[in-house]
Amino acid sequence: MKKKIYFENLDAIRFLCFLSVFFHHSFYTESIEIQNSEWYLFITRTLFANGNLGVNFFFVLSGFLITFLLIEEKKLNGKISIVKFWMRRVLRIWPLYFFCLFFGFIIFPEIKSIFGQIPQETANPWMYITFLSNFDIIYSDLPDASTLGVLWSIAIEEQFYLVWPILIYFIPIKKLWILFTSLLIVNVMYRFFNYSYMNFEYHTLSCMSDLVIGATGAWLISISAKFKTHIQQIPKLFIALIYVGFISFYFFRSEFMIYISVTFERIVFSLFIIYIILEQIYAENSLFKFGKIKQFTNLGQISYGLYSLHFIGILIATMISRKLGINTDLWHIILIDTPLSLLLTIVISKVSYRYYEEPFLKLKKKFQFITKQ
Repeated sequence: MKKKIYFENLDAIRFLCFLSVFFHHSFYTESIEIQNSEWYLFITRTLFANGNLGVNFFFVLSGFLITFLLIEEKKLNGKISIVKFWMRRVLRIWPLYFFCLFFGFIIFPEIKSIFGQIPQETANPWMYITFLSNFDIIYSDLPDASTLGVLWSIAIEEQFYLVWPILIYFIPIKKLWILFTSLLIVNVMYRFFNYSYMNFEYHTLSCMSDLVIGATGAWLISISAKFKTHIQQIPKLFIALIYVGFISFYFFRSEFMIYISVTFERIVFSLFIIYIILEQIYAENSLFKFGKIKQFTNLGQISYGLYSLHFIGILIATMISRKLGINTDLWHIILIDTPLSLLLTIVISKVSYRYYEEPFLKLKKKFQFITKQ
């Protein structure tokens, strides 16, 4: 009989992570006048300037969930089936990922040509096919096709999925702290000696602290009853302080950098994130459980599609608003263009999930030892 595990509040959090990234990428306009307006600058450079931190949250979530499931599988069976783990990840990630590659490298240049623009793609297809696109961005900058530009984070996760089950397989559960500590030291050393925005933002060794902090949270919950009790009994005041710290960091990231070295920035933010994840799952004194927002929970179940396909929604909405002449004022961009982009993204993602991804997910169940309730 398969063990059933489901963390009901995490799907809603996934949707919020997507929204963060979506608003960071939204509000597109070619109008210089709008770009220089006070409200536009506030929205894009203050309110959602750090929306890309939603990716950091996705990384910590992945590190937590994957490590928790691998540890539970090892406890259940005495070992990990590495091949079956890889098959589960392939069936979940690859179909939509390679569709995005097809759209970015084949369809997007055709769309530009139809609208009289010249395709200027600099991305190396082989780097994307082999899940090394984060390195391609470091060395060649962001791709011309915006739909390709979000895939770097998926590449890092695939690199993680490739090696992580092997490490968990060979290292005893009680000694995993040695692995986590070693990787965090490598992360800190890399960031200290490779000071540049592109390396900090896109390099695997720079980003892996998010995944490792998530993994550490999963490990502590799995092996320490004392730590689990601590999370269950966190007082409301401490929970409030966690969220205040997280929100403050999110909106005032540059101000925080006065007090926190950029070397440790990701680790500090990841610690806030893992506490939020654990609090949402286990805390008995939570101020609010995000799973209560059922609409967010439902949309969070298609968060992979929302994240991967949202630039297609933005692209279609931009073409529609331009065609109808409703992208000429700031309020058009805020109240028409962006909501339309979000609506189209949700529709596209739901169709993708129902008719394209779901058949692969049904096959995935054949390789599971632990399933959702």
